[in-house]
Amino acid sequence: MDLIKRANLMSQIEHAFKVNRIVCLLGPRQCGKTTIARQLWSDAGKSRTDPGYFDLERPADLQALDNPDFILPGIKGLIVIDEIQRRAELFPYLRYLHDENLEHRFLILGSASRDLINQSSESLAGRISFIEITPFSTIEVPNWQRLWTQGGFPRSYILDALDSMLWRENYMRTYVEQDLAMLGFNFQAGIIQKLWFMLAHYHGQIINYSELAASLGVSHPTIKRYISYLAGGFMLRELKPWHENLQKRQVKSPKVYYRDSGLLHYTFGIKNYEDIFKHHKAGASFEGFALEEVIRYSKVSSDACYFWATHNKAELDLLILKNGKKLGFEFKMSEAPKITPSIKIIIEELNLDSLAIIYPGNRIYTLEHNIVVIPINKLQDYFSNIS
Repeated sequence: MDLIKRANLMSQIEHAFKVNRIVCLLGPRQCGKTTIARQLWSDAGKSRTDPGYFDLERPADLQALDNPDFILPGIKGLIVIDEIQRRAELFPYLRYLHDENLEHRFLILGSASRDLINQSSESLAGRISFIEITPFSTIEVPNWQRLWTQGGFPRSYILDALDSMLWRENYMRTYVEQDLAMLGFNFQAGIIQKLWFMLAHYHGQIINYSELAASLGVSHPTIKRYISYLAGGFMLRELKPWHENLQKRQVKSPKVYYRDSGLLHYTFGIKNYEDIFKHHKAGASFEGFALEEVIRYSKVSSDACYFWATHNKAELDLLILKNGKKLGFEFKMSEAPKITPSIKIIIEELNLDSLAIIYPGNRIYTLEHNIVVIPINKLQDYFSNIS
C-alpha cells in the first residue's frame, strides 16, 4: 500500500508556525507523528546527518539533552524533539532559547495530552501552538469500512486482517508498561490493563465507577485516576454531560469511548467488517467511530464536546459548541434514519442550530429544515456547508 499523505495536517502545522515558533504535536504512540516530523524536517532542507533532530527513544539522543545548553544554541533553524515527555524538564530551557534566538523554530512531539505534559502550558504560555495528531480518519484514507474495522493507527490500517489483529494485541499489551510508565505515574499495571479491557463493555455508556471499583478490588478514586491516565494518553475519551435545564434530572457522570475502533474490535475478537454486525455492541462501535470522526472534522477542542441525557431517557449522542452555535449529532447504524420522538425532544429542549444524523449509508437527505442525514464518508461536505 502506498504511503498515505496527510495534507490537511501538514497545512495545519505550517499555519501554526506562522503564529508561534514552537509547535507541539500531541497524539498516541505510532499514530504517525514521527513520519510527519521527518517530512517537515526534509521540507526544511535538512538531511538525516544534519544536527537538530532528537528522538528521545534513542539513548544517545536522550543523553545528549542532559545538558541542552551545550548542544541546542549552536543549531540553526528547525529543531525537532520527539517523545518530549521523556524530558519534560526541557520546557523552561526552550522558553529561554526561544526568546534569545529569533531564528530558531521548534517542533515538539509528545505521546501524552497537554494536561499530562503540563509544564509546557506554564513555561511556554503565549509561545507554543498545540496540535493533536490522531490516527487516520476518513478524510485521509479511501476505505472507511476498513478504517472502522481495523482502526486508524497506520500499521493496523495497512496490514491484512490477521496481522492487524496481532499488531493491536501487541500494542495494547505494551502500552501500559511503556507509554504510561515513562510518565512516572503511580499505578498497578495489571489493574489498569484489566480496567482498559473492561471498559470496552462500557463503550458508549455512562461510567459506573463504583461497579468497576468493586470488580477490580480498588477504590473509586483509583478507578477515576486510572481512566484519566488512559484518556490523557489518547486511548479513551471521557465525554462530559451538558447541563441545559437545571430543573430537570440530568445525567452527571461522563460517558466513555475507546478512541480507536480497531482497539475496541480487538477486545471483542472482531477480525472482519462482516463480523462487526454479528456483535451485540455493533451499534455502540459505530457510534464511537462516527463520534471521533465528527470531532476531528469539527476542529474543536474536547472541552467543546458533550453529550446530553435526562433520566426520562431523552438523549443526544454529541453536542458541539462552535462559533456560538449548538450543533447536535446522532449516530444511527440504520439504512434510513427517521425523525423519532426523542429527536423532537432534543430539538426543543436544547434549541439546537442544527442536528445531523450520521449513518453508514450513501445518500444525503433532509428530514426537516434543520435536520439532515449524512453518510459517515461525507462529513467533509457537511462541515464545509456549516462553517
